[in-house]
Amino acid sequence: MMLSQADHTRIAEAVKAAESRTSGEIFCIATGEVSQYREIPLAWAAAVSLIVPPLLLMFGLQPWTLLNRYLAAGGEWSTTSGQTVVAEAIAAYAIAQTVLFALVALVVSIPPVRRALTPRFLKQRRVRRLAYGHFASTGLIHDPQRTGVLVFASLKDRQVEIVADKGIHDAVGDPVWNKAVSALVKGMKRRDPGQGFVDAVGVCGAALADHFPADGPHDNRFSDELVEL
Repeated sequence: MMLSQADHTRIAEAVKAAESRTSGEIFCIATGEVSQYREIPLAWAAAVSLIVPPLLLMFGLQPWTLLNRYLAAGGEWSTTSGQTVVAEAIAAYAIAQTVLFALVALVVSIPPVRRALTPRFLKQRRVRRLAYGHFASTGLIHDPQRTGVLVFASLKDRQVEIVADKGIHDAVGDPVWNKAVSALVKGMKRRDPGQGFVDAVGVCGAALADHFPADGPHDNRFSDELVEL
């Protein structure tokens, strides 16, 4: 779902058209994935290895024959044979947990599986943090009119963040930005993120034109080209 050269051209043209009607600035960034989420495989592995074995025992499923041997011995903790079987059973339980942890961690480390099992709130938080960082690093935050808008999308995370500077945000409010986010998300769901960016830029451009119309030829302080990370 990465962007083609034709997508880049369409988006640049959309930005140029939108900015021709406003004194504001629109900047677009796309990235594949904002994080490797390395904690996710470990979290799932720990949860499964800690929860599943006790549940199996609770419901009478005993995959470890050593436990059956302990029960067959009469469950006597004081006997030598009982103590040996209990020690073996505990060792087998620990080994089973370790193997289960390793298997789950390995499976969840597969990128599509990891992305599917990563909580949405965590993706949103990582995307938002990176979007605000890029808003600052591109220089939009230093625009004297405070009307810069960043359209940021993480294509593999399927998350979008619109960062609007104080001047335009105070004038427009959240509904317009939510509409722009929705437009880009719909494009990604259709596997056409290029059109999603074009639609989102159109929404942002209309808002900028309404509140900060052009007062002459546009002073293009930032590139119209999409930056793909």
